[in-house]
Parts: sequence; structure tokens; C-alpha cells
Amino acid sequence: MTYDLLRTLRLTTVFGNPGSTEQPFLQDFPEDFTYVLALQEASVIAMADTFAQVTGRPALVNVHSSAGLGNAVGNLVAAYHGNTPLIVTSGQQHRDLLIGEPYLGNREAITLPKPWVKWSYEPARAEDVPEAFMRAYAEAL
Repeated sequence: MTYDLLRTLRLTTVFGNPGSTEQPFLQDFPEDFTYVLALQEASVIAMADTFAQVTGRPALVNVHSSAGLGNAVGNLVAAYHGNTPLIVTSGQQHRDLLIGEPYLGNREAITLPKPWVKWSYEPARAEDVPEAFMRAYAEAL
């Protein structure tokens, strides 16, 4: 369902630097999508920023949880000031593990990217993801 929505929104190019927390998103990655891999999250944001500015459409970014999003923030600041329409997703540890504060758990998932995003949200359920993408897309525009 989420991939169908992303197709409808023409968000079939994903820029990312995945880790283990992003595997559910990539497990059944569609053949008609393109995943542009970078070795560090700052580069991911820079590539997506350029793509969005050249195409005039929002770009979809997928970075690793907490530390990865932290690595991305510097270029996220530049994209914010450039009014670049980005949709940035970040992995999160499985909810059952969060109580133990795992190293890559994002303790403040909604707060970490602020104030360099227009909207920040952490879906509580898998079925909330499509609506979150719609909202993020609308905010990016």
C-alpha cells in the first residue's frame, strides 16, 4: 500500500544509507523504484537536495536511525534554507527494544530534526505510514 502511494506521488527514487532498522522498508523494494545509495547520510541529503531542485519535485530520503539522522542534519539545514522539498524518513529500533535504550534507538525521533523540517512525525503503527507520507508530501510542497 505504501509503495502504491509513493508511485502515485512519483516518489520512486529513494536516496539513502540504510542500516538494519531500514530493512523492513527495503525487504520487498519494488523493481520499478530506484535506490540511490550513499556511504554517509550528509551525502544522501545533498544528492536528494540536488535531485529535488533539478526536478522541481519532492525527493524521498531514507537514513539510518538516530546517528544517521544526526549525520544528515548539517545538509538538512542547507536544504531547509534552500526551500528544498524533501521527505526524510529515518529508521527506528523495534518498539519492544526501546525500553532498553538501544544504541541506535532514536529517543527523540520527532525532536531530532527540528527546527530544520516543516513537520516531524513518528507513526505508531504500520498502517499509519501512508497517511504520514501524504502529510509529509503536502508539507514538502
